[in-house]
Amino acid sequence: MAAVSSLAKSSPPSAAWRVALPALLLVLACILWFYRDTASAMVTIWYRSETFTHAFVVPPIVLWLIWRRRQELALLMPRPAFWVLLPALGMALFWLLGDLVAVNAATQLAFTALLVLAVPAVLGLTVARAITFPLLFLFFAVPIGEFLLPQLMEWTAHFTIIALRLSGIPVYQEGLQFVIPSGSWSVVEACSGVRYLIASLTVGALFAYLNYQSTKRRILFVIVSILVPVIANWMRAYMIVLLGHLSGNTIAVGVDHLIYGWVFFGVVIMLMFFIGAKWSEPEPPVKAAANASAVQTMAWSPVNFWVVAVSLIVIVALPSAARWSIDRHAETGRPNLVAPITLAAWQAVDTGSIGFKPAFQNPSAEINTAYGNAGQVVGVYLGYYQDQDYDRKLVSSLNVLAVSKDPVWSVVTKGTRGALFGSQQATVRTAELRRAPLSGPDQHNRLNVWQIYWIDGTLTASDYLAKAYSAAYRLIGRGDHSAVIILYAAKDQPGGSDASLQAFLSANYGAIDALLRQAKGSK
Repeated sequence: MAAVSSLAKSSPPSAAWRVALPALLLVLACILWFYRDTASAMVTIWYRSETFTHAFVVPPIVLWLIWRRRQELALLMPRPAFWVLLPALGMALFWLLGDLVAVNAATQLAFTALLVLAVPAVLGLTVARAITFPLLFLFFAVPIGEFLLPQLMEWTAHFTIIALRLSGIPVYQEGLQFVIPSGSWSVVEACSGVRYLIASLTVGALFAYLNYQSTKRRILFVIVSILVPVIANWMRAYMIVLLGHLSGNTIAVGVDHLIYGWVFFGVVIMLMFFIGAKWSEPEPPVKAAANASAVQTMAWSPVNFWVVAVSLIVIVALPSAARWSIDRHAETGRPNLVAPITLAAWQAVDTGSIGFKPAFQNPSAEINTAYGNAGQVVGVYLGYYQDQDYDRKLVSSLNVLAVSKDPVWSVVTKGTRGALFGSQQATVRTAELRRAPLSGPDQHNRLNVWQIYWIDGTLTASDYLAKAYSAAYRLIGRGDHSAVIILYAAKDQPGGSDASLQAFLSANYGAIDALLRQAKGSK
């Protein structure tokens, strides 16, 4: 043993690398295997969404950035960091929770984090520190950022309206829609600028890393690469509307709308990089060369690399085993959800006069009906979800009251308020919807809508809490029985829509809760 220890101490870093690299490659291969569905989902989103097409080049760039540092890395002695197993275990648990509630962002972030953590775990912090940026750059492959859409759309609408008014053009606004003398406009997803922002941040971070050496300059340029596309998108939206107005809606209203946007964005970003290059700093020589002799004398053990590698493989395999156990005990079947004819003093009535149905995708069962009482009419939508996966889930960006291109209904305001569910107080989401002109009867052109989630009897208006409750209940064996409760009433009905909704809810939430619990037990 003494001879082996002495030999290890006198071995150069290259000897340790010959053991460390195979161990690391084995761990990475196992992560890719156990989380292959997550990796496949990422690639599918890259291919399907123009917002994230850039992610195809992120892994090759990461490998290239690491290859650039190969001379420096060759002089460093890899040494496993056992404590990194703890954050790896945390990421594996985070992946499991995300997978239980079918949150792509959570599972894909956890998967990417496991790939990154494998490097310091097997090779050590000294090696990982030398390639910190390439490792972190891998997170740009995660297709995340669309949660910014509502806020970016709202900012774009506000700026455009303020700029138009400052230009002397009168504007009437309702939510993300506005009318000027020459026509109507609306801010939709493509106008949010999220594509510009993600593309600029990705390229800007890479530019800062390659052209600057000081942390201050790098951070400053990244901040600029965030602010510039946001402000540029505001200017783009304003100029598109202005061009359309001045031309009598003959230009900037069709395909050229998008072309002008990308041309303007490209010019702005090129100017940003051109100006940023003025302050570029030369890259210093390899730092590790001066300390090579000291590093070579450090002891290392081949066993440690394989102990960490095997431990990591066990950790990344645990979520798959847990998911198999949970699914094996899951109840399956199609729920039975039937709207009653009578609820307390409220009688089922025809919904044709309202003509509204929330845009919730692939529910396991649903009800969309209306009830009347003493001249008041309240619409009821129940969307019931069980056996949820990535194609069928309660909380999703695709589940909305009305899609942005809905030809009939559009959301003009959103908010929250308290409401009584029988004797229980809870917060509901509120929204006002407007019917498009000539799309239906003259009455009921505006709807007041209340929305809340029902998670196996627990009420919440929060997407995040709904996901948290669902994950917790699945872990303890209660299943994933969930529903959305949406009540809607015409704004112009007798007594006011808020009073009608509250009266219906106070009288009938017990029956709605019983209906959902019955559906849960009807498999």
